[in-house]
Amino acid sequence: MSYALKLLIAEDEPPALARLVEALQRIAPAAEVVGAVGSVQAARRWLAAHPAPDLMLLDIQLGDGLSLALFEDPAAAPSAPVIFTTAHDAFVLDAFRCNAIDYLLKPVADDALAAALARYERLSRHFAGNLEGLLAALHLRGAEGSGRAGYRQRLVLRKGSAFASVRSEDIAWCASVDKLTFVLTKGGERLLADETLAELEAGLDPRRFFRANRQTLVQLDAVKSFRPQGKGQLKLELQPAAEAPVLVSQERARAFREWLAG
Repeated sequence: MSYALKLLIAEDEPPALARLVEALQRIAPAAEVVGAVGSVQAARRWLAAHPAPDLMLLDIQLGDGLSLALFEDPAAAPSAPVIFTTAHDAFVLDAFRCNAIDYLLKPVADDALAAALARYERLSRHFAGNLEGLLAALHLRGAEGSGRAGYRQRLVLRKGSAFASVRSEDIAWCASVDKLTFVLTKGGERLLADETLAELEAGLDPRRFFRANRQTLVQLDAVKSFRPQGKGQLKLELQPAAEAPVLVSQERARAFREWLAG
């Protein structure tokens, strides 16, 4: 790199952090790591207490959650561009809605990191003095590359000790049970998600998915029928069927009908 670059790194694995710092010393010796944190909460505290860095290198999966959570509230989201690092590509679509310059898979190769830093340098020169323009360009690129209205097109889910990539259109419904999040496919396959039901809901197209209640998120095609259930509630019949009754509250009943009608 041709200039001093102030970096914030979020990485909860000490060996991975050491490798990343060593790679930066080789590739961009003028760059300065001004902060290194290991959790989402620590990142929030650091950002609140220090001037914004030029660039952030964020591991997506930290000890207390996803670093993507830093961008959930637009009013409080960091203004600095990001290079995301991760062990797998499950969150690539989400990352490009969060000021992402690049998305690097671990172990991060020197040439991939160098290319990402060079991309940042080119964008910074083009938008010199215009941070808002740079961030707008990054958001536009993310929206163009992330499918319908930027919503997730695939989920990576646990299938026993292995993982499976499932298209969102193949999901029938999702349920929260005993603090675990399960996903049932249209074919009746039951898989486990590493995210909360709220996180899944936030990433899926609301034209296709509806939060029936606190425990259940249903996909449009999975709603076979519904009927009144007393006190203004609606009882859903899903396909594949759910083990427990799925009720829509009186407060949500009208929104459900409107959603179902398109």
